[in-house]
Amino acid sequence: MQYALEDFFHYLTVERGLSPNTIQSYKRDLTQYLTYMQKEEGMQEWSQISRSHIMKYIHHLNDHGKSSATIARFLSSIRLYHQFLIREKVTEQDPSLHIETPKKERKLPKVLSSEDVDKLLNIPAKDPLSARNKAMFEMLYATGLRVTELVSLKVSDLHLTMGFVRCLGKGSKERIIPLGDMAKEAVENYLETGRAPLVKHKKTEELFVNHHGNALSRQGFWKILKAVARDMGITKELTPHTLRHSFATHLLENGADLRAVQEMLGHADISTTQIYTHVSKTRLKDVYRSYHPRA
Repeated sequence: MQYALEDFFHYLTVERGLSPNTIQSYKRDLTQYLTYMQKEEGMQEWSQISRSHIMKYIHHLNDHGKSSATIARFLSSIRLYHQFLIREKVTEQDPSLHIETPKKERKLPKVLSSEDVDKLLNIPAKDPLSARNKAMFEMLYATGLRVTELVSLKVSDLHLTMGFVRCLGKGSKERIIPLGDMAKEAVENYLETGRAPLVKHKKTEELFVNHHGNALSRQGFWKILKAVARDMGITKELTPHTLRHSFATHLLENGADLRAVQEMLGHADISTTQIYTHVSKTRLKDVYRSYHPRA
């Protein structure tokens, strides 16, 4: 069973050309699925798995506190894998067919207030690392980049004279995003005073580097964000996506066109972007309740 799974991961890498992060997600989901089927159900061949086995697995995930969004993701991975097994003639039937996907709870993304954004972005750029941090935060808030996209940026992706940055998003789709003056100034300062002392003599193409001069990781960025937020007195819970959510919400609150925001965020479907209009409405209600004398 393990060999078929390894063949699937090879297929995702070579034929589908998926990103390492996406493949890692499939690996986590399907390795857990395989372990359950072998240990709990005594399966020795993929062809032995039936619809009822998968249903039992879904109930198992639910009993262990997995959210409907997580279960939906697991089911999506399982479906794709069983379709692959049919294609490779490992099995003849897809037991995942006609299993209903759980409805996802639509949680509103958490965003920072304008005051908290100001606190985070007003960090002094007094040394190479703080110059880098300021440039990263300014860049995220100015462009709405995903953190993976941010840490993958190369110096050659910057077009500071024209005031934009080139980004390769999900599915290697390219998009061009304008850079505001504040972000442009912070990045220029980092390039002039911060990056060279960090990189030293290394030939590193990535724009943002760690203190060893190597490309910064997503985990590294998250640690930096949490540490700086704590130092600046921001008590709200932050995730690497918080500045991206704040970018979209603040644009829409100030009258930006939904389609333009969709394009800058790199969303394939505008319904994904529309979640930020709900955030804006919720915040509007909060303001109304707080300040209207008869609310």
